[in-house]
Amino acid sequence: MKASIAPLLKRIPAVSLLVEQQEFKRLLKDHSRPFLVRVVREVLDEIRRAILEGGEPDMAPPEIWRAVERKLNERSVRSLKRVVNGTGVIVHTNLGRSLLAREALEAVSEVAAHYSNLEFDLKVGERGSRYTHVEEILKELTGAEAALVVNNNAAAVLLALNTLARGREVIVSRGQLIEIGGSFRIPEVMTRSGAVLREVGTTNKTRLQDYEAAVSEHTALLLKVHTSNYRILGFTAEVALEDLVALGRRTNLPVMEDLGSGCFVDVSPFGLEKEPTVQEVIRAGADVVTFSGDKLLGGPQAGIIVGRKSYIQSLRSNPLNRALRIDKMTLAALEATLRLYQNEELALKEIPTLSAIASSPAELKAKARALLRRLTRRPAPALSVEIIPCVSQVGGGALPLAELPSYALAFTSEKESAAELERRFRFYSPPIIGRIEKERFLLDVRTLQKEDFPFIVRCCREGSL
Repeated sequence: MKASIAPLLKRIPAVSLLVEQQEFKRLLKDHSRPFLVRVVREVLDEIRRAILEGGEPDMAPPEIWRAVERKLNERSVRSLKRVVNGTGVIVHTNLGRSLLAREALEAVSEVAAHYSNLEFDLKVGERGSRYTHVEEILKELTGAEAALVVNNNAAAVLLALNTLARGREVIVSRGQLIEIGGSFRIPEVMTRSGAVLREVGTTNKTRLQDYEAAVSEHTALLLKVHTSNYRILGFTAEVALEDLVALGRRTNLPVMEDLGSGCFVDVSPFGLEKEPTVQEVIRAGADVVTFSGDKLLGGPQAGIIVGRKSYIQSLRSNPLNRALRIDKMTLAALEATLRLYQNEELALKEIPTLSAIASSPAELKAKARALLRRLTRRPAPALSVEIIPCVSQVGGGALPLAELPSYALAFTSEKESAAELERRFRFYSPPIIGRIEKERFLLDVRTLQKEDFPFIVRCCREGSL
């Protein structure tokens, strides 16, 4: 140890002395003693490290207490927080996926703040089932005989495979062995479920005879996986669900389809590729259908399972179902979202995900102009802003090739690079997340809410912006 370091280390005040000072007693009014002592120790440890690295930190008591208070303030800030989504990705997995409709937010608030009939049958005055709150409306909307909801679609797939095919074979096309975000892979989920994977066909082509040749006394299930997050183009072929269902009927095997990002509304009128709706898949004869509640459906995170009553009852009876069940707040939000679908016109207007998808270029350009007017009333020095055409995405593992025409505000600065601008917006409170294209920082208005505008305006005017 260098001779000059030792005297500095000796000057670090002892914790026992600091806890007797008036500043410590003042902070005890808002914090527990063990917690406060731990923070003081952390500050002293940081001073010690700085000295060992060759620095000469200020060790005066006022500076130490300022450091303690800064650390306490950092600890008090919530880690999960609101952000402004200017990326143009509507169902942004990293930013929380779908926004909830106002009706869903109100339902969550009411159920969270009060007792509820979560598992109490009000008609008979006895214990009931939490699943009844959404089963009837799911049956009504999809045409299925029964429904069950778990905490996400990966759980739905796991539960279905474990219930219907544990220890037996599940036949699936090689071209449908998908991986989605977070390394969720169909083969690995199948292994965890206890089912045995039986691949058929090739990556780009699978025919009905491939399934027929694979059927044996070991087969439990025919599985079709909708490739919602990628497409195989060119020389391709896959078996239609109707043909797979016909094979299932001939061989007395159930047919399951994992839709991934399922939807109740045809989105093709808004310029997007046609996606199979849940209703269409049920009408085609699938025995079990699984899909997400928080992607194109626009509700909370949930895994929804609909299909034939006998199979859904088996899933509900599986002990694994309890480990995967959803809570009261998710149920409240999901029920409120589903009820909006009883009027498709209302759903397109009130469910934020659908509303964002349905927004026309003219509406988006008007939205961009409204934000630009607010920004130019008091222009920020050295910052230039213009409206440019751009492309939005649906996101959330849905419609991978789809592009939606949109408009963005493009920011450039005389003093800062696009990367520096991006960082400044991202470190604002609330953080404003955009994207960089051609050395410009962009905020796509398709995913901006009007209540986000004041934050963007203030961010542009504050600091060196």
